[in-house]
Amino acid sequence: MDAETPVPRNVVLFEALFCASLGVDALSAAFTDYAAAGLTDADKFTSAVFILMFLWLVWLAAQRRKRWARTILFGAVVLSALFVVALFQRMGLSGALLIEIVSLALAAAGLYYSFTGDALGWFDGSPRSRRGG
Repeated sequence: MDAETPVPRNVVLFEALFCASLGVDALSAAFTDYAAAGLTDADKFTSAVFILMFLWLVWLAAQRRKRWARTILFGAVVLSALFVVALFQRMGLSGALLIEIVSLALAAAGLYYSFTGDALGWFDGSPRSRRGG
């Protein structure tokens, strides 16, 4: 990335909101009683790996302008939305589901910003992605 090209405001919002979503997920995972849920330490590790992988994808999309990373994040949010709907149908509204909904809303808002405004062109390197231009 050219050092003189500032990151567009909408890309910064995308990065911040998606990272906030991952922070909610990390806090949720940290306070989950894995034993009561019938999960193992391997499941904890898997959760941590996925959170780190998504952080890496957000960084690639926002800072390295990788469109494919943003596409993977989009797919993950769609799958997450389907998961939330399935959980709601099976269990109804619960505290854990509310946390998932907040995380999903933050991620979806972040993705919205990555596809709008001054973020347009950021992922293909066009001049319209530059501030003031």
